[in-house]
Amino acid sequence: MKEYFYHYRITGSDFTVTLDPTVEPEIHTPAESEPWVITCVDTGEDTLKGGRVKRLEPYLADADRFHLTYGDGVSDIDVAALDAFHAGHDGEGTVSAVRPPSRFGEMVIEGDRVRHFEEKPQLTSGLINGGFFVFDRSFLGRLTDAEDCDLEFGALQDLAEEGGLRVRVHDGFWQCMDTARERDYLEGLWIKGQAPWKVWE
Repeated sequence: MKEYFYHYRITGSDFTVTLDPTVEPEIHTPAESEPWVITCVDTGEDTLKGGRVKRLEPYLADADRFHLTYGDGVSDIDVAALDAFHAGHDGEGTVSAVRPPSRFGEMVIEGDRVRHFEEKPQLTSGLINGGFFVFDRSFLGRLTDAEDCDLEFGALQDLAEEGGLRVRVHDGFWQCMDTARERDYLEGLWIKGQAPWKVWE
């Protein structure tokens, strides 16, 4: 990931390079480039998620709240609406809830007749943590920078039990990528130009 962002301008732009090592490449940045500032932080290969987030605290010094995602899932979640929802309540955290897609087809049967068949539908019950969060900066006080500080087992459980974790249900597209099958599915959608999570132009 570090390499991707470090080389992003060259990968996404035309550039002119002089073979003289003392001369920096000239980047011809497209006029429509994003004004994003990205900080890549090595939080430790064996550090659990809570410790990783805590180690970001120095980079969040000016933030009243911050967004967090696991990075192994894609969705068409409206991040601005998630942020507005969080700003509108008094909880310390907001988590998105999603209905995971079924791994198998679903049939509605009556007797020995199939009345409806749908291949791998979105489940209609069983909400899970969708992995898109907004937290007040104060949430960082619940974490330590220890390698074994977990996010879900501890800080999130405590916050939920105290009534400070709110939920916003997302009924749109959501898909994790934990297996080769899921990767192939998502790559197939991307190649066909049918990726619902591509909400940018």
